[in-house]
Amino acid sequence: MATAERVAAASGRRRRDTSAGFAFLAPSLLGVAGFLLLPVAVVLGLSLFRWDLVSPARWTGLDNYRAILTDPAFGRSLAVTAVFVLLVIPLQTALGLAAAVLLDQRLPGSGVFRAILVLPWISAPLALGVVWRWLFDPSDGALNQLIGHRVEWLTDPALALPSVAAVTVWTNVGYVALFFLAGLAGIPPQYAEAARIDGAGPWQGLRRITLPLLRPTTFFVLATGVISSFQVFDTVYAMTQGGPAGRTAVVAYAIYREAFVDFRMGRAAAMSVVLFLLLITVTLAQQSYFRRRTTYEMG
Repeated sequence: MATAERVAAASGRRRRDTSAGFAFLAPSLLGVAGFLLLPVAVVLGLSLFRWDLVSPARWTGLDNYRAILTDPAFGRSLAVTAVFVLLVIPLQTALGLAAAVLLDQRLPGSGVFRAILVLPWISAPLALGVVWRWLFDPSDGALNQLIGHRVEWLTDPALALPSVAAVTVWTNVGYVALFFLAGLAGIPPQYAEAARIDGAGPWQGLRRITLPLLRPTTFFVLATGVISSFQVFDTVYAMTQGGPAGRTAVVAYAIYREAFVDFRMGRAAAMSVVLFLLLITVTLAQQSYFRRRTTYEMG
């Protein structure tokens, strides 16, 4: 009888602990449900209707998906976004890593440089885009005044997307550098000392010791960087509004035009769902690549 009472008491304690755990998690779970799961469900539902924000919504099933998947404009926006990502991600990752390695040397003034480096990332992207549009202005822009030559940075089809990508890289380098700096701080110094004793130079130490141990950080930086690059909107809207001739019409800008210029909310929602699925696929591919090549234990 005493044993049964102890089991019942233990079971009661477990239930109370479980209830207490869910009570502590409730605010976070409500936030996830209200600001993540619910919007996703609304967009999924909206993608199955035709709605212009005024008339009653009409059920169309998968017609919106068929329409966008056969629309050349949507395909071009995905292609423009892919090129944009390929321009931004390698450059901002390499520059962020280089900045982190320099900051890790703790040279005089590195604290001030770290603060300056992160300022663009914490600033409003739309405001930065307006400033850079003025800097790139072909007539009165500071950049053309500096080089003494007129260049159509934002109206030349060959230069518009690289110009927007350069601004995005400039904005995100500080963010990338901070995460790489945190990763470098987590690498035990004895690894570098052992490499120096074995005769490894700075480049060999970086390639053979530092970069392999930074793979968890690299995965995080690449995953978040790809997601943010696929979702870029503010900078494009402020600098080019998708021009010239659609050369900077990334998919997020295409979704905005579909929803709030052409008032086709169902098609815009379907485009958002396709983008969501594409991002999940790319992230899972990155995770699969890094999972077999990543070391988390460094003790």
